[in-house]
Amino acid sequence: MAKTRLIPRRWRPPQDVGLRGPFAPNDALAHLDVIPLPGSGAEDVAVDSSGAIYTGTREGYLLRISPDGRSVERLAQTGGRPLGIEVHPDGWLVVCDAHRGLLRVDSSTGEITELVTAIDGRPMRFTNNCAVAKDGTIYFSDSSQHFGLEEFKGDLLSHTSSGRLIRRAPDGTITVLLDDLDFANGVALAQDESFVLVAETGGYRVTRLDLAGPEAGRRSVIIDNLPGIPDNMSTGSDGVFWIAMPTARNRLLDLLLSRPGFLRSAVWSMPERLQPDVTRITWVVGIDGEGDVVHNLQASGKDFHYVTGVREHDGRLYLGSLVEPGVASVALG
Repeated sequence: MAKTRLIPRRWRPPQDVGLRGPFAPNDALAHLDVIPLPGSGAEDVAVDSSGAIYTGTREGYLLRISPDGRSVERLAQTGGRPLGIEVHPDGWLVVCDAHRGLLRVDSSTGEITELVTAIDGRPMRFTNNCAVAKDGTIYFSDSSQHFGLEEFKGDLLSHTSSGRLIRRAPDGTITVLLDDLDFANGVALAQDESFVLVAETGGYRVTRLDLAGPEAGRRSVIIDNLPGIPDNMSTGSDGVFWIAMPTARNRLLDLLLSRPGFLRSAVWSMPERLQPDVTRITWVVGIDGEGDVVHNLQASGKDFHYVTGVREHDGRLYLGSLVEPGVASVALG
């Protein structure tokens, strides 16, 4: 199948400062416990009140892992590609399926109901991650209006700025809150629900949208020029927002983004192995609501890498990966 044609926009990325300062290398994630799974690409991780762990695989399965990690069951088959997962206040799962849209999955029966598949009559291309408020309001990201999951590098090379942050109210009303994001990805809601954060993978930053108070509707960038690409996000304890960081930035990609579009189109036409690739690393970052870095946890990536999901639960961090055949965990010291 022919690749989707690039829609290149010039963008000059801020100079990469590299892994130093608050992002200095360390081995905090060097000793992970890994739960092997019957499938690959456990992209995100959710944990319910009982400690059961949920994830989705490349093969389209939603898996439930027992709290002790000893048993794994297939809860459902979406027929698509499940990415972000959240536990709804009523106990069912909210699943962002890259191919099908926003789904409701009954955690007892595995029954699947489509919640949002299109915006203004146009099917979503890349439903990615979400956060759920106490009243059941769902905030979720649609990464690109031009490229799907299998061609996500095309959106990064194009820099289409077509990502969106979308809200689904409990009554089903759909509102696009932000619609010009640079590959909208991770979504996290403040504990008091006064603001929501969205990671812009293609912009190396995290954007904040105030939802309440005198600043409601204000949009601001709370952390910029990250030395890696931010992926899924989640809300932890003590006001911490966890960000999965699959890889450090790629120098070739940064160079290409400020160059004429035909150069990027030429790179896009090359075999995958010749295109900008990832740095092998295990990495998650924790920030506060103002964007200050409070956690920077890394490892070499030898045993588990390309972390795309992170979840804090009962003193542990659970990590998902788009490429690994397992879910990792580590005690949060």
